[in-house]
Amino acid sequence: MDKAIAVVQQNGQLIVENVALPELQPHQVYVSVEWAAFNPTDRLAFDVDAFGDGAVLGCDFVGTVTKAHPNVSRVQVGDRIAALVWGGEIKGVGAYSSYCIADERISFKVPSTVESPKASAVPLAANTAYLALFSEDCLGLSRDESTTKPPVLIWAGSSVVGYFAVQLAKLHGYPVATTCSPRNFDYVKNAGATHVFDYNDANVVTKLQTALPTLSHIFDTIGNASSSATAAAALDGRPGVLCTVRPGKANTEEVPKIIKVTDVFVFTAFPTAHTYRGLVHWPVSMPNHILSAEMYERLPGLLESNAIKPPPVKVLGRISPQSVNDAMKLNRDGKISAEKLCFDVSSAFGEQNVRKAKAVLDNHKSSGDMSLTLLPPFLNLLSCRTTKQVESSSRLDLKIARFSIDETLL
Repeated sequence: MDKAIAVVQQNGQLIVENVALPELQPHQVYVSVEWAAFNPTDRLAFDVDAFGDGAVLGCDFVGTVTKAHPNVSRVQVGDRIAALVWGGEIKGVGAYSSYCIADERISFKVPSTVESPKASAVPLAANTAYLALFSEDCLGLSRDESTTKPPVLIWAGSSVVGYFAVQLAKLHGYPVATTCSPRNFDYVKNAGATHVFDYNDANVVTKLQTALPTLSHIFDTIGNASSSATAAAALDGRPGVLCTVRPGKANTEEVPKIIKVTDVFVFTAFPTAHTYRGLVHWPVSMPNHILSAEMYERLPGLLESNAIKPPPVKVLGRISPQSVNDAMKLNRDGKISAEKLCFDVSSAFGEQNVRKAKAVLDNHKSSGDMSLTLLPPFLNLLSCRTTKQVESSSRLDLKIARFSIDETLL
């Protein structure tokens, strides 16, 4: 196994610690993480101690492939990719780390026209929206271009998941209605919404019923105590399908029984079973995996052509226990709107590794031991990232530059 430096959960706190990465399995690659994005699921997992001590959270990341399993064919060493991982599910594996593991099928090559921070905002939210709209377990909308498309209601289109849902529904020919705060009306209209309503308007349900008399499909991207029931009321007593973003169909008790209620669980994108806190189990869903892999294969072209656009991002600086805690607090306080929070990972952990390497090598200098034979295992332990970073330190002996430290895990 290889080493990484990560923000790790320990005794109810976040700390920086070395972690061991599992060996690569078929279709997997190691990725030197450059950027990671925050998701509400990170905060929820932390607050309920879902994965216990040693968990590395973070589900969205962008970085460079450094090593691939022999059967990998869709990406190669040196590619810049964005990927999804369920941070914390496997000990040592999460986006808030100097290195992470990606599945080649649940990742995409980032086009040169897309900046890495923005690319980090794509995987989880876009994948969630894609499954919610098109999975037979969710709304089951058709992707067939020849069919007549009914209107779709995206509740909270200015959420990041909602923003992708609006774009994806429009891309596939569906008239899209959505709700949000008035300050975000232009934002969701630019994403493709044809009807926009203020979710705080006391008459929002009546307005939805009037504007959408044939509505039958709703995606609730909030899933709180009132959103699903309010959105369902737009059907005006008709049957239909409502998909909630909350796994387990939480907070849908007040939805009329005539409406079919489904939920979306993004990690069914992976062809593995999942268990959460020993309480909830999701079996393997190959249809969801195939559907997700299709989306990731399409994403580079969609992003490059601007058919799909990432949301605005807000950089919270270098990743650290403090910056992750800051993101979690913003989420708890409901202060994140129409943007994605992300962290600079490479500058945080890369420079930390170089500082540690400098200190040890200075000790070797002072003792007269300039042997480079100790360098490979030492840098392996620290997951030092690149030759360039090592060479950038003016106090390092230039002999180090002649030692081949490339963009791979040593």
